[in-house]
Amino acid sequence: MTTLNQTYEVLSKMGYLGKEIPKYIEDNLNPAFKLRNYQTEAIVRFIHYLEQNPTRIKPSQLLFHMATGSGKTLLMAANILYLYNKGYRNFLFFVNSNNIIEKTRDNFLNPNSSKYLFNEKIMFEHNEVKIKEVNNFGTSNNDAINIIFTTIQGLHSYMNIPRENKLTYEDFKDTKTVIISDEAHHINAWTKSRLNKTESLEKNTWEYTVNNIFNSNILNIMLEYTATVDLENPAIYEKYLNKIIYEYSLKQFRQDGY
Repeated sequence: MTTLNQTYEVLSKMGYLGKEIPKYIEDNLNPAFKLRNYQTEAIVRFIHYLEQNPTRIKPSQLLFHMATGSGKTLLMAANILYLYNKGYRNFLFFVNSNNIIEKTRDNFLNPNSSKYLFNEKIMFEHNEVKIKEVNNFGTSNNDAINIIFTTIQGLHSYMNIPRENKLTYEDFKDTKTVIISDEAHHINAWTKSRLNKTESLEKNTWEYTVNNIFNSNILNIMLEYTATVDLENPAIYEKYLNKIIYEYSLKQFRQDGY
């Protein structure tokens, strides 16, 4: 069966995708970081899937399977800028550990960091756009990029043991949300361990929590970024057959001289 990535390999080789990305993406990224050809290719595929792919599934889930060190975080920033321009304001970002959260916050929120991803000012149609960290989307600013940073463990806890000023499932029903998973492999723990295709998703799993959020609004988009998805596992392979939008292996990364 043809995978989504294989379909896009053909489209790219035939010249159907082009090589241009919206100018506002490059203008709003940190000028110290230039997008490489493979990152541009990933963005072009992403935009085509959301705007022109007749087989697009909604809500939409995509995975970028890319080598460690290849600049997945810059790709995240570019995709966030694109989605902001398309009307998305709320972004839920989860990772595996608190250490990674702090590094991620620095990359997205601290203009003084050497790894800050955005330009000094983010501008859309002559208006400055701020990046705002929030605890729940009830405090979102409709002109800003609102981001919740959490671990998958923390997210699971918040959602299933309600606390004041924290996330609940109700927060997502009327709010289209972009869910971003950065190397959060635990969300596939149930899929990896299930005994058969008919086994139902257990409510006490991280995967159930994420799926429940994702499916709460048909306009939701889930983007996963990882270097190590276990495609040797038949259940994982089946799950991601039509979700891997771009693959860039460590071997290719090295062959390209990076």
